[in-house]
Amino acid sequence: MGRDLTELTRIIRRIEAKARASSPAASPPRARATIEDLLEGAIEETERGRLLVVRRRFPVDHRHGAQSLLAARDAASPALALLARAGAAPAEGRRLLYLDTETTGLAGGTGTYAFLVGVGFFDGDDFEVRQFFMRDLDEEPALLCALETMFRQFDGFVTYNGGGFDLPLLETRFVLGRRRFPGEEVFHLDLLGTARRLWSARLADCRLGTVEQHALRFAREHDLPGALIPTVYFEYLRRKQPHALPRVFEHNRHDILSLAALTGWVADAVTRAPVPDLEPEALAGLGRLLEASEPERSLACYRMALDAGLPTPSRERLLLRLAQGEKRRERWDEARALWEAAARGPRDFDPRPWEEIAKVHEHRRCDLAAARLVVEEALDLARRHRASERVLAAFEHRRERLARRLERSVGLDRARQPA
Repeated sequence: MGRDLTELTRIIRRIEAKARASSPAASPPRARATIEDLLEGAIEETERGRLLVVRRRFPVDHRHGAQSLLAARDAASPALALLARAGAAPAEGRRLLYLDTETTGLAGGTGTYAFLVGVGFFDGDDFEVRQFFMRDLDEEPALLCALETMFRQFDGFVTYNGGGFDLPLLETRFVLGRRRFPGEEVFHLDLLGTARRLWSARLADCRLGTVEQHALRFAREHDLPGALIPTVYFEYLRRKQPHALPRVFEHNRHDILSLAALTGWVADAVTRAPVPDLEPEALAGLGRLLEASEPERSLACYRMALDAGLPTPSRERLLLRLAQGEKRRERWDEARALWEAAARGPRDFDPRPWEEIAKVHEHRRCDLAAARLVVEEALDLARRHRASERVLAAFEHRRERLARRLERSVGLDRARQPA
């Protein structure tokens, strides 16, 4: 019985093999494209193993949206230092490394991996984007080794929210991998802070995608949303099917190019400020960037922003900022004029300029009657705008105190008159 079963099995297999050989669909299967072919990258060796590296080169005058990369390469050192708001800047803009990570999550901590790290840098007349990719989590030692070698070649980083996410995450991975991360020792320009100063008053948010559309006129087509990127990577780890990965690499590559283009844009604007071709909100933002280090240029930016029609409520906020500066310098008439301009803005009632105007009349000009008139006008406006009870009570208290001072002043004047 056993021999019969063995023989039957052999016959069945022979028939199946013959059928497969005679079938047109039985031609040898084509080899599937490798991940290196799909991403146009190469597997590279490091001291700690192998990983996938994808390289793209762009001419230095490549335009990312409306902005050329050339301005970033030639960015002046003083402008970079001012934007970073820290220490000495690199000698040349070309010595910066533009960095962006794609991670397994946004929570950070020891359980979050940076599975794709993209860097961009200038190399002669080209800008290279180099992307390091972990095909599996056990390739992290090779990734960190390659990054450490790369980081040593440059004088600093440019990131977007890198101070809050990318650099702390990489530092954690370096520590866990028993490597020394250079992030705290080198120049770092985090463009998120700059973008907020320049555009937070005008844009709905300051995400990189929003800023690049507004400032660089760059619109991504068919972009993979960043929130979906961890899911794509986990799906790749489970199935080892890389067909969705090119969109992840493209997203990361656009981030790197936007970092370089945006650095060029803001460095050029800071160097040339004040520039009348900028929108009023950006001029006001440049004024804030320059205020501590170059007050005269800062003031010129502020004045140009106001003359160009800085809209409410940014206009009122700037007037209050300028008035505080004049107050510190004890230039009371100039401060009062600015407070008066801010007080009559078309938006909600703001008690601050009215209080300051009343104080100038009361304490600097010793004109109690004028101070009381200001407070009464402020009270009327506050009631019409339905200000809070706390604000109304404060003005009523000030009015009553001024009334009492006026009565005492009138009494003293009468007492001094000859009988």
